[in-house]
Amino acid sequence: MEQQLITMTQKELSRYETIQNLINGRINGTEAAKQTNVSIRHVKRLKAKVKQYDVKGIIHGNRGRESNRKIKETKIEKIEKIVKEKYPDFGPTFAAEKLKENHQIKISDETLRHLMAEWGLRKIKPRKQPKKMRFWRPRKDNYGEMEQFDGSYHNWLESRSGDKELCLLLSIDDATGNITHAKFDYDEGVIAVFKFWTGYFSKNGLPVSIYLDKFSTYKVNHKNAVDNHELKTQFQRAANQVGVKLITAHSPEAKGRVERVFGTLQDRLVKEMRLSGIATIEEANKFLEKYIPKFNARFAVVPYRKADLHRKANQQLKEKLPQIFSRQSQRKVHNDYTIMFENQYFQLNQEQPTTVYKKDTVVIEEHLDGSIRVNLKGRYLNYTVLPERPKKMIDVKLPALTRLKQSNWKPPANHPWRRPFILNPEKRYQTSSVSQKTS
Repeated sequence: MEQQLITMTQKELSRYETIQNLINGRINGTEAAKQTNVSIRHVKRLKAKVKQYDVKGIIHGNRGRESNRKIKETKIEKIEKIVKEKYPDFGPTFAAEKLKENHQIKISDETLRHLMAEWGLRKIKPRKQPKKMRFWRPRKDNYGEMEQFDGSYHNWLESRSGDKELCLLLSIDDATGNITHAKFDYDEGVIAVFKFWTGYFSKNGLPVSIYLDKFSTYKVNHKNAVDNHELKTQFQRAANQVGVKLITAHSPEAKGRVERVFGTLQDRLVKEMRLSGIATIEEANKFLEKYIPKFNARFAVVPYRKADLHRKANQQLKEKLPQIFSRQSQRKVHNDYTIMFENQYFQLNQEQPTTVYKKDTVVIEEHLDGSIRVNLKGRYLNYTVLPERPKKMIDVKLPALTRLKQSNWKPPANHPWRRPFILNPEKRYQTSSVSQKTS
């Protein structure tokens, strides 16, 4: 007779000894239930099985059997073929979503994770322990209370457009995790950021605050700025004018929500645009309009409070937004009433909406539509662009530029201004004597 090898865990071995003591009368059913940490009813079942099958009565009946929920080999082969052809670099969660969405195949992400590891498409890495202990900051209560904003340089289009890197400018609502606005651009400069936020304000309104990093577009990082708080960037000046508070983070982990969203988008958005054949930055920005609602429906959370703290821009502010969100620089009016800006010379016209004197300080505004305006005391000056550098002049006799054009008209001899002064007899006598000599 062949002997059968039975493998038991320590827990099952201990339970078998307890049931044997129960059968031999050393303990009763209540004591056996306490020792095995099961109910008295289950102890009775175990006792009956041990009497019938001996040691096998303790072992679970499904051990060694094939699970009823096991995926069929034909289905696994089909999934393997699809994943290797279309989603080889997808993550398990994202690949499982695409299998359900595009191929009507339902499989859990954890099962797919192990399968992809068997197929050599993925390596299961142990989780790294953080080097520094950080505490989770609770979300803001209301929508629009704080926007986390940042830009991410990445090969978003996988070089299909010829550009290796584009910058995705993104704002995340802190209370809900919603992507409130997103736009692809070539850099994270002041003009690109101004275009982003003017689009945000027209769509959502003005948030209470914006949480961002210490990039040079957003904050002056020079050592002198510590003592001189008046040193501001163009973006700080514009945000202050519209009444939006800026908060700068001291580390990427501080604004971790927007950083994590970038990590998700660098995986998912890149592959979504690849599947849709997006090849230009214009197509990518149009694709974002359809993609963002789907992303928010998948990952957004419910805020603690329902109020929306965005402030709608009034008509007066809307009219001033182009001026506020323009790159502004100060220049001096030269003695010949010219202004130099970026190797160009602007000649001020003789007729102006306000009086302009030599050495006046004007503000050059570079608007987002590409136009350049010269601002003095809240009024835009009239000018013409000179084709070349004007000849150097020591001075111009014209004392100032005014609203009215100066004429060469002189009053005639019989003009009231030239008549004798009636109230001054001596002046009158002198004037009449001069007139007689002249005649």
